[in-house]
Amino acid sequence: MQEIENIELKYLSIDDYDDLKDAMIEAYSNMQNAYWKKEHIKSLIDRFPEGQVVLKVNDQFAGCALSIVVEYEKFEDNHKYKDITGNYTFNTHSDKGDMLYGIDVFIKPAFRGLRLGRRLYDYRKELCERLNLKGIAFGGRIPNYHKYQKELSPKEYIQKVRKKEIHDPVLNFQISNDFHPAKIITGYLEGDKESKEYAVLLEWDNIYYEKPSKRPATIKTVVRIGLVQWQMRPYKNLEEVMQQAEFFIDAVSGYRCDFALFPEFFNAPLMAENNHLSEPEAIRELAKHTDNVVTKFSELAISYNINIITGSMPQIIDGHLYNAGYLCRRDGTTERYEKLHVTPDEKKVWGMQGGQQLKAFDTDCGKIGILICYDSEFPELSRLLADEGMDILFVPFLTDTQNGYSRVRNCSQARAIENECYVAIAGSVGNLPKVHNMDIQYAQSMVFTPCDFAFPANGIKAEATPNTEMILIADVDIGLLRELNQFGSVRNLRDRRLDIFNLNKVK
Repeated sequence: MQEIENIELKYLSIDDYDDLKDAMIEAYSNMQNAYWKKEHIKSLIDRFPEGQVVLKVNDQFAGCALSIVVEYEKFEDNHKYKDITGNYTFNTHSDKGDMLYGIDVFIKPAFRGLRLGRRLYDYRKELCERLNLKGIAFGGRIPNYHKYQKELSPKEYIQKVRKKEIHDPVLNFQISNDFHPAKIITGYLEGDKESKEYAVLLEWDNIYYEKPSKRPATIKTVVRIGLVQWQMRPYKNLEEVMQQAEFFIDAVSGYRCDFALFPEFFNAPLMAENNHLSEPEAIRELAKHTDNVVTKFSELAISYNINIITGSMPQIIDGHLYNAGYLCRRDGTTERYEKLHVTPDEKKVWGMQGGQQLKAFDTDCGKIGILICYDSEFPELSRLLADEGMDILFVPFLTDTQNGYSRVRNCSQARAIENECYVAIAGSVGNLPKVHNMDIQYAQSMVFTPCDFAFPANGIKAEATPNTEMILIADVDIGLLRELNQFGSVRNLRDRRLDIFNLNKVK
């Protein structure tokens, strides 16, 4: 290590052939004539120069990686090495291919132990992402299998390697570089006596792959969220409430936000005009405004080019009172969501019932979930949404005390960690002295992230000033969630023990 002055990764040149041949003979000393002929290397370079790279240490040939791009569906999972290489002609390489296939990777024995192989694999991954390919595949040798063939099947051998009960230098290395075994291939490479001609089909998935489309791409990877921390104050009528709502929508859209999130029961001040009625009667009068509010929000979503999450409002359906809200997309479509768990107070004072529908919503910024206040305190709900592909969870809430707020806040932050998603919460502040059962409101709107190196160490992306009317704007990167799922320090979704528990939504 002390004698190394420089390490260079270069495209392979035909002038490197003699060094390549010598390196292969050393690397595959247990396999007779295990080296590529000059015409093979020339063919690879001519067909796909980007796929052929060499590592040089102090200008000495140290290692090499060879690859092609193939239309993977043309080959069955039990393909042979001759099949994938076109009988070593490499005419299987295609510019229209969707998978990077590894032909060979080797490091000269003198340079092993320097983690140079990782550099070659990292280059392949970067190339795969740059070319927008589905992933990387190759047949991995298991050179120590011949020692165990009498007592273990190939499947049993691989399981023991994965459990670190058996050391296989090739397979261990590939697994440590995020390649996962897909299946065992028999008769893969002729003459591979050490592996008994078995190979493990290893794959790496490109999480950034986007299926080519002739339509303009609209899905965003960096999403800007605008949270409305709403001040509870007297309003004369619905028109004044919606004027204030439009003011906030105008403000966040001016910052090019993709979403505007309003709190739970933001239109509660309108109950003041019915304060002479009982609480159940007053909230049912408020429910008469809901259809008009949704219509207005949908118009604002279109005119301000922003997706609006309306918080929540009382709604009467078939004589039953629900706490519901709407996702008003900027393309003009709307979808309804419901509060599934009503609080004891909502049930006792207003006679409110819990909803029945839970689903993730498709948007032009990926899949989102919406849980109203108390629902955020039930982890099963957000886990079901995560299983549907949710990237951002929105939680409109209304809490009157700091301890009530702390329940929503702390549970929402837990949801971000356990579901590898972003969570945005927005609430109301102020008081409504002329509205029964609304009292004083306490809120601090926030945006939470998972806790890993690519995110804030405390898991808080942005936070509003407590108990102050304001807007909070934050950018969240969906791509970071994909990286977390694959390469995070811990991987909550991937590491679930589904062999001992499962969670299913009742249909």
